[in-house]
Amino acid sequence: MPISYPSAPVAQATTDTHLVKRLWQGDLDAMSALYDRYSGLVYTIALRSLGEVTSAEDLTQDVFMILMNRRTYNPNRGALSSYLSMLTRSRAIDRLRAKSTRHKYLYQWQNQPHVPEPGPMDHASQQERHTLVRAALNHLTQQQRQVLELSYYQGQSQSEIAEQLGVPLGTVKSWARRGLLRLRSHLQDQISEEQS
Repeated sequence: MPISYPSAPVAQATTDTHLVKRLWQGDLDAMSALYDRYSGLVYTIALRSLGEVTSAEDLTQDVFMILMNRRTYNPNRGALSSYLSMLTRSRAIDRLRAKSTRHKYLYQWQNQPHVPEPGPMDHASQQERHTLVRAALNHLTQQQRQVLELSYYQGQSQSEIAEQLGVPLGTVKSWARRGLLRLRSHLQDQISEEQS
């Protein structure tokens, strides 16, 4: 004996499709009918997902606005209830992720140690150090200075510098190491002279 299925779901799907098409044509009565039919389902999923009444209400409205404006529902791919359920879950996940990200950044910002704004003496001291380093760089060979400037002032890696200068990576490493040693030595001499 063949199994018979009730015809109500088919009629419901046809009615849903008809209502959605009317909605897309600007019929607000169709929106009202769809909202009456599916807002309970959407709201329940939103509330379970988000856990807040206000957020669930906002999401319910957003889901129906998406249905009206984006026209992404395709009746050939499934029932409207399935589409709305998936859309609600997807938007709820998006909101939870965004909320989590906001909380993470807010927490990090609130827990950052307070760094006071640099004052005039700090600026003067920084300018003095900058002048000392620039003078010390002039005591290096051209290759050593070029490698250090590309690395520290332009943020290039040693591989990028080797490629740019057309020399082996080992040569760049050697120039950088020797340049840093000479730079340190010269700066230490400068500081010793100032302290005596």
